[in-house]
Amino acid sequence: MKIQALEIQVGDRIVAYCNNKMQTCTVKHIVDPGQRNVTLSVSTSEHSRNSISRVVRFHQDAWVDLQAKVASANPVMEDACQA
Repeated sequence: MKIQALEIQVGDRIVAYCNNKMQTCTVKHIVDPGQRNVTLSVSTSEHSRNSISRVVRFHQDAWVDLQAKVASANPVMEDACQA
């Protein structure tokens, strides 16, 4: 599935060019949201002990392959915040 770079969230698994090859990365942190480019801190593994952290940049209007969407840790709190 493809999403716009502005819609990427922490925890998403995206396909990006990292370590000189295209691979699935986990978004660890969104750096400078709202800038012209979307800058993400990503790791190449789901387990932080085995991963390498890198920075990946996309244009705001870029489409990115999404491997897995973030699962909500506490859906009850999300519903309460929206009310």
